[in-house]
Amino acid sequence: MLPKVFIDGHTGTTGLRIHQWMTGRDDIELLTLPEELRRNPEERRGQIMEADVAVLCLPDDAAQEVAGWVQDADTRLIDASTAHRVADDWAYGLPELEPGQRETIHNAKLVSNPGCYPTGFSLLVRPLVDAGLLAPEAPVSLNALSGYSGGGNSLISKWEDPENGLDSLPYEAPYSLYARHKHIPEMMKYARLASEPQFIPAVGPFRCGMRVQVPLHASMLAGGATGEKVWEVLYERYQGERFVEVAHLPEPGAVNERSFNPEVCNDSNRIQLHVAPHPSGHVLLVALLDNLGKGACGAAIQNLNLMLDFDEGAGLPDQS
Repeated sequence: MLPKVFIDGHTGTTGLRIHQWMTGRDDIELLTLPEELRRNPEERRGQIMEADVAVLCLPDDAAQEVAGWVQDADTRLIDASTAHRVADDWAYGLPELEPGQRETIHNAKLVSNPGCYPTGFSLLVRPLVDAGLLAPEAPVSLNALSGYSGGGNSLISKWEDPENGLDSLPYEAPYSLYARHKHIPEMMKYARLASEPQFIPAVGPFRCGMRVQVPLHASMLAGGATGEKVWEVLYERYQGERFVEVAHLPEPGAVNERSFNPEVCNDSNRIQLHVAPHPSGHVLLVALLDNLGKGACGAAIQNLNLMLDFDEGAGLPDQS
């Protein structure tokens, strides 16, 4: 008997792509509701209770409500909202975070899907903290650039409306400059930082893709660690990982305008990690991923596969 999976909120940006990538799989039964019933709470609840795993692509308050529904039920959840990402009773759905995380996800009833920015940030920073190269109290900052699909249907409409002229904007647009970004607690918890990082996110004139940049001043690296040492720590941590690629150290002068293309991992569950050492001892860390791939939909499917004991890449696009 095939495991049953229900995507609650499959017409949103994240849910739609998960549904597209899952359609046609012959190892699960994908439960669906007719269009006229998809907002009916009782119909949704019935499908969730019937499912072995429900993937929640909902606003935070709606995801919290569904979590209450399954409290005494057998249904397992993957929540793509921010509602449960730092909750102690939820497994964090980033399999590559640390040794043993896959087993935690595999055994969990409740899994929170990581945010797109924290995925890149945590995979870059956490190994350095664990290795003692970066102190938890270090004043870390990050600049990140995302495709406008990261803001959901409302931001997509805004950027694709010809009257706004944003599709031809020749630069990125920073945002959340006067508010504490919702991803900050998640970044701190899973990168094991004691100090809040300075986070400057921006949106660019492209639909999907992401670049997360973490500049590390030489004074922040313990024992005068070099860029080569930073690279070694990341390479050893992710050696053999299927979806995480640690790029080779660039030769001096080899980085050019196309080296850190935020769209290079689009339509995949891959993430590229780069280390760019500076002659002064400073180091730039860069993560490239699809904000709707490894940053959302791909991660959800990867977690689903782990929970159901399937091949981790089942249902995901060709990763080559």
